[in-house]
Amino acid sequence: MNNFNVLRTKMVEQQLISRGIRDKRTLDIFRKVPRELFVDDKYLDNSYEDHPLPIGNGQTISQPYIVALMTESLLLSPADKVLEIGTGSGYQTAILAMMCREVYSIERFPELAKKAQKVLGDLEIKNVTVKIADGSIGWEEQAPFDAILAGASAPKVPEPLLEQLNENGRLVIPVGSMYSQTLLKLVKKGGVVERKEICGCVFVPMVGEYGWTNER
Repeated sequence: MNNFNVLRTKMVEQQLISRGIRDKRTLDIFRKVPRELFVDDKYLDNSYEDHPLPIGNGQTISQPYIVALMTESLLLSPADKVLEIGTGSGYQTAILAMMCREVYSIERFPELAKKAQKVLGDLEIKNVTVKIADGSIGWEEQAPFDAILAGASAPKVPEPLLEQLNENGRLVIPVGSMYSQTLLKLVKKGGVVERKEICGCVFVPMVGEYGWTNER
């Protein structure tokens, strides 16, 4: 039987720290969140391996390093209000929730949203609100947000997400073609958006009004 605590510690040391993840809060939370609870039973033995895993509905739980890189890039504080696009299994959601004041997460598949909410509830994570909707248009009723994380790729940065950022707000999102993207960090300052490329990546597509549609 797997000793998930040991595997989690090795994952942090070998996949995160060795690749340059330095933020102490991020690393501490990755040592605590039980990734195995967010993985389908048939992939349980692969919970801490260095790659994404299927979670159903054509979606994946991202590679641990990518989750950590995106989290660290947001520079979260305990007082932040965060929007997540793509709840998925809820793993990234749980990490965000442990790092900030409140998380609003949007998922387009009801089955995934329901499963994620159950695991988050089992872990007694209470500062997350999930809704089933088009994530590409954001969550205007709850805006502005101090940070937005998109766990799905878009052909270009959705304008509503930029509009819903607070002053000095940060958006991390993969942008590019359907098959290859660049992970971007955008910071909103004084009406100007600063843009930085983080790395190349491959994410599932963001489907919606400002994402990928059947016509694209």
